[in-house]
Amino acid sequence: MSATSQVFALNPMLRFIGVASALGAPFSDPKHGPAALRTMGIVAAVRRAGLDSGWGASIEAPAGPRFAALGALLDEVAHEVSASVITGHLPVVLGGDHSIAAGTWRGVGRALGRAPGLLWIDAHLDAHTPESSPSHNAHGMPLAALLGAGAPEMTEVEGPPLDARRVAVIGVRSYEPAEMQLLATYGVQVYGMAEIRHRGLRTVFAEALDIVGGDGRPFGISIDLDALDPAAVPGVSTPVADGLAVAELSAALAGLIRDGRCCAFEIAEYCPERDVSGLSARAAIELLEAACRPDSAGLRRWEATRGAANYAPLPVMLATGSGCWLTDGDGRHYLDLMSAYSAVSFGHANPRLVATLSAQAARLAVTSRAYSNDRLPLFLKRLTDITGYDRALPVNTGLEAVETAIKAARKWGHRIKGIADDEAEIIACAGNFHGRSTTIVGFSSEAQYRDGFGPFAPGFRLIPYGDAAALAAAITPNTAAFLVEPIQGEGGIIVPPEGYLATCAEICRRHDVLLIADEVQTGLGRTGYLLASEHDGVRPDGVILGKALGGGLLPVSAFLADERVMQVFTPGDHGSTFGGNALSAAVAAEALEILCDERLVERSAELGQLLLQRLAEIARGTPLIRAVRGRGLFAGIEVDAALTDARALAEALLARGVLTKDTHGTVLRIAPPLTISEDELAWGLDRIAEVFADAGKSVPRLPQAA
Repeated sequence: MSATSQVFALNPMLRFIGVASALGAPFSDPKHGPAALRTMGIVAAVRRAGLDSGWGASIEAPAGPRFAALGALLDEVAHEVSASVITGHLPVVLGGDHSIAAGTWRGVGRALGRAPGLLWIDAHLDAHTPESSPSHNAHGMPLAALLGAGAPEMTEVEGPPLDARRVAVIGVRSYEPAEMQLLATYGVQVYGMAEIRHRGLRTVFAEALDIVGGDGRPFGISIDLDALDPAAVPGVSTPVADGLAVAELSAALAGLIRDGRCCAFEIAEYCPERDVSGLSARAAIELLEAACRPDSAGLRRWEATRGAANYAPLPVMLATGSGCWLTDGDGRHYLDLMSAYSAVSFGHANPRLVATLSAQAARLAVTSRAYSNDRLPLFLKRLTDITGYDRALPVNTGLEAVETAIKAARKWGHRIKGIADDEAEIIACAGNFHGRSTTIVGFSSEAQYRDGFGPFAPGFRLIPYGDAAALAAAITPNTAAFLVEPIQGEGGIIVPPEGYLATCAEICRRHDVLLIADEVQTGLGRTGYLLASEHDGVRPDGVILGKALGGGLLPVSAFLADERVMQVFTPGDHGSTFGGNALSAAVAAEALEILCDERLVERSAELGQLLLQRLAEIARGTPLIRAVRGRGLFAGIEVDAALTDARALAEALLARGVLTKDTHGTVLRIAPPLTISEDELAWGLDRIAEVFADAGKSVPRLPQAA
């Protein structure tokens, strides 16, 4: 570390300074920004990121002639900022228009005894002087003033001027030639949007950080929110099209306040009157929170030490997602071949679904089913129209829908079939996965799911999966229902014999037993049919849907059946505070429309053929694979446990930019979003081929026959 370096606290206490001023702007909107951001929770966001924070000061613009008042304001800002740094705090200055920066960074320099490096993130250069400015608005002058050029009210604030060699400007796309000429004369490095698009923000940002904070030197960050794209962040003073993406800038800022060199942070030009949706406030808060968050290792440590140890996730910390791709906190991209166990069938951040979520959340979200809402009827009609069932009972998670189906089957058995009270039985299959409630794990055949969680509810009987004769033999006069997965997902993508479900349906009809299909993972196009039951031409008496129904944004599930089953429910029999809420109903209804509009069921069938054909080719070339199973975009690769481990293969795929997951250490699941393109799928399959080729190199080869 050089003699000029200075290390600040790695876990600093942040002190917020709100500057309610629009003295430098052509209108008054920015002066309301600090109070609005405070109300929206910007201080709490810092605490959420694990740092202490508090509101230190609120500064109001003084009265008087404009530039004279601005000079007095900048002196006060510089004083507050300097005091914060001297007392060991990291100041976060909230504007107000960007002219306040002429006070912020002189104050930092005053406290440090030398000017900090400065990363200036802005759509504009803000390097005018009164002589060059067409508008004469001071919010276009602070960077020039910090370098020592411009009006004395802005240049003579106590504190050292910036060292131009340690200033970098990012995001510029609107300026006058005189501004660029002035910065070029001083030697300031400017990164315009054209260069950023060509080289990538992460690369440009790293280079800029080396300019402003190389050799461990202190630096600050000043963000004018108009640097961001106004399509996503409209609440700014002077929007300019084609700006930085919030997610990309957040990723670039990640952890900088904890890096030991950052000495202050500034956000300017937020205009709440132009931010009806609150998206701009959310963006500002997200940028600061990102800068305060620990790195991926720190976040993993929090998860491991603060959360219950009921998951062992793969070693990646995901931060953003779009379509079929996910990005971690370090900017690495991954193709998602898992889609959250089918919950993200429509892709991450699907624009239609996000727009629906945002609009409905601002309109009405949750009222409970004590009242009707105007979204639920629309969802129920569309869901029953598409599936062909009379009624649907909406809940939240797949587990809740399974529990609902169990209650429906039992009461149907008692009230309609005539089984004596408390004698109704439900048949399920070995290898099942219907959820993790104590009732459901009670009829699981997986020892770990049951271990220590008893006693379990009676009334369930297990039979081998795929064996229709076993079902016929297990049915008694007390059998109310047969609960089955058309394909066992968690069990290892187990596809039953051809015609199995059709035979089971005929057996159930003959014995007046309800056939209930758990399609939480397989439903809504996953296997190339709307419902996987349709592969055998079966229409179950009841269907359980979930995961994809929430569009990858919310937990939404439902139990569907005809009137002969649903008639057993009366008011008070069953309920869910969040089930059927307006927000979930709106999102789920839109998810169903996307399923139809984009022909995703047909797409799954078409791409599923390519998927299974290519996996079969890969299997033929390696002894590591015992079997490939699946339908549509729902496939499993069973490996030889004596030769390799599916978890290790999942980690090897992770290293190559592909996300999948093993089940039971022996099967790799492949279930990408239904929106995946053929090229994306091919790319992912190429990575799978590479992983198996590499893993096969360590497998001893059998001696050749003589």
